[in-house]
Amino acid sequence: MLSLVVMMVFLVPLSLFNNTWWLVQSTFFFMTFLFMLKFVLYDVFTELSYLFGMDILSFGLILLSFWICSLMIMASESVSHYNFYKESFLLLIIMLMLMLYCTFSSLTLFSFYLFFEGSLIPTLLLILGWGYQPERMQAGVYLLFYTLLASLPLLVCLFKVYEDYGSLYVGMNMNINLANMLMYMCLIMAFLVKMPMFMVHLWLPKAHVEAPVSGSMILAGVLLKLGGYGLLRVYYMLVKLGLKYNFIWISISLIGGLLVSLMCLRQSDLKALIAYSSVAHMGLVLGGLMTLTCWGFNSSYSMMLAHGLCSSGMFCLANISYERLGSRSLLINKGLMNFMPSMAMWWFLLSSSNMAAPPSLNLMGEIGLLNSLVMWSWISMLMLMLISFLSAAYTLYLYSYSQHGMFYSGIYACSTGYVREYLLLLLHWLPLNVLVLKGEVCLLWL
Repeated sequence: MLSLVVMMVFLVPLSLFNNTWWLVQSTFFFMTFLFMLKFVLYDVFTELSYLFGMDILSFGLILLSFWICSLMIMASESVSHYNFYKESFLLLIIMLMLMLYCTFSSLTLFSFYLFFEGSLIPTLLLILGWGYQPERMQAGVYLLFYTLLASLPLLVCLFKVYEDYGSLYVGMNMNINLANMLMYMCLIMAFLVKMPMFMVHLWLPKAHVEAPVSGSMILAGVLLKLGGYGLLRVYYMLVKLGLKYNFIWISISLIGGLLVSLMCLRQSDLKALIAYSSVAHMGLVLGGLMTLTCWGFNSSYSMMLAHGLCSSGMFCLANISYERLGSRSLLINKGLMNFMPSMAMWWFLLSSSNMAAPPSLNLMGEIGLLNSLVMWSWISMLMLMLISFLSAAYTLYLYSYSQHGMFYSGIYACSTGYVREYLLLLLHWLPLNVLVLKGEVCLLWL
């Protein structure tokens, strides 16, 4: 585990030199490949070193983090092109990756909390430094305060667990069974905000709309998964209370998923639409996870991986259009099939994955989540039908409005993508649709 940490630390001075942009990116891909070779598929911790180790849950999410960070550098070529503080940009991405790596591989809940909060700082600096509008300051404050306010009770609660049980080691969670309602709230609230659950989700669309493409990719791709990962880890301690009170969160998630899906249907901003669709998808993940069933745990993990790749790819597409047209409004981004014919296929492929069409990993995750929720209560079927239908509706709305129709009169040219952009989209779409062939790995069915 520590070998890759050392490798990332040594990347820091490299990123501060001139003209090392592609070298850092290639090194990131190389690290992804090295990490892939470890291929951990155990449900017990292996690769132990000091406070770090990993099981299959950590392995998938660390691999996703490496992959998305490599693609972030690839997508942010304009930062390098205009030489806009590119050394600082690379430094932030390396620091963020370091934080995520340590978060997912932490063996104690305290070090997990430390790195969980640490990942907030590079994200905030990315939004404040490379965002587009002046409103990014407000978005940054939203992000900071929502997350910090919910996280402080978590820290206090972890100290209390340590005082009572003498250990915060993740592997010993199974033996702890908390029965205190206040501790239950404190332990899960930080993760519900990070997911984000409906009602505490307002920071997410704001942060997405103001963030640069790299900020949106890492937010959608990995940072939302920190909440799900945290819940999967702490729920072992909360089984008794979970069985008693989880119906509240499942209800909020399902009703919230429906309301957010309806909000998606009236968005005119490409990024806001994709951001709200993230909230709807994570609502399903949260609902499945809260059922505390084997199906729910496994498929929420699978859906997190799928959503990370798919949502990140959608933000890349929105950015490609934004770089050509200078606007994210659907009123200007229409008729793109005439303007960028070669991108229409990528819009179609990623949109179809977004609405869980086969053969995407989203479909597999969604089938498992529907299974777990209907198994929990058949009344949830009504909400699930509506969410699934509206999911297809807003994705088709996004695709048809942006690709078809009369294009904006201010556009005089026909534009193609760069090879870099096609490769970027391929590297999002390919794992998303190839991983289905080895579905049991993504569903933890071992």
